[in-house]
Amino acid sequence: MNRSTASLANGAHIEHADLRAISFHHVRFPGLELVDVEITGEIDNVTINGVDIGPLVDAELDRRMPLRAKMHPSTPLEFQEAWTILEQLWTETEERARRLPPERLHESVRDEWSFIQTLRHLGFASAAWGARMVLGEPSPWHPLDLPWDEAPGWDGIPWDRDARPSLDEVLAVRRTRQAMMRDLITDLTPERLEETVTQTAPGWPQLEDFPLRQCLFIVVNEEWHHRMYAERDLYALEADAQESDTAPTTEEN
Repeated sequence: MNRSTASLANGAHIEHADLRAISFHHVRFPGLELVDVEITGEIDNVTINGVDIGPLVDAELDRRMPLRAKMHPSTPLEFQEAWTILEQLWTETEERARRLPPERLHESVRDEWSFIQTLRHLGFASAAWGARMVLGEPSPWHPLDLPWDEAPGWDGIPWDRDARPSLDEVLAVRRTRQAMMRDLITDLTPERLEETVTQTAPGWPQLEDFPLRQCLFIVVNEEWHHRMYAERDLYALEADAQESDTAPTTEEN
């Protein structure tokens, strides 16, 4: 990811802005005023008016979504439970997506990935962290795999953001990747979970002595959060379709 630094003048005013892919580290905002602001992302050690809000946000999200607490597995059985939950939830989401016209699944909501692109990215995540890192396959990619938008790009790794495969085409790849992850997690033992993995072949990721459990957790985390985004965007697409169906029409005489 390309990184740059920038500064804002005292008294700067930002309104009706969409700020994406921005990281704040070791930053102070004295005198900050936030009104009608929506923030979606990862927060760690973020203090507002003297209060670390991270644990408060986590507790509220767990209250709203009890299954979310299952997405922090630490034992083989907990990983198996988390993966079973994810597969069940995604089955429901896929069935919901099928009720929309196929072309709507290629639509972006607020410049986010379309539903099809989301599934393609999850394929990339499973290939990267499951097949490449855990299984040691140097080039596990499928042509429909989709890295994140800010990725630097690598030789030999597909990255066709404009491809428009059908839902069934994407799901065929996804079923293979889901089965791979299911097998990895089913075969876990406490000893295996404590191992580290190394991958130095050209491409991405390239890591040495990386915790195997972290590889699996990254995939679990991706599956959980991208399903939440997909559900949010499907709701918007459904609402838009409903408005279109109920909009009055005029007939010319």
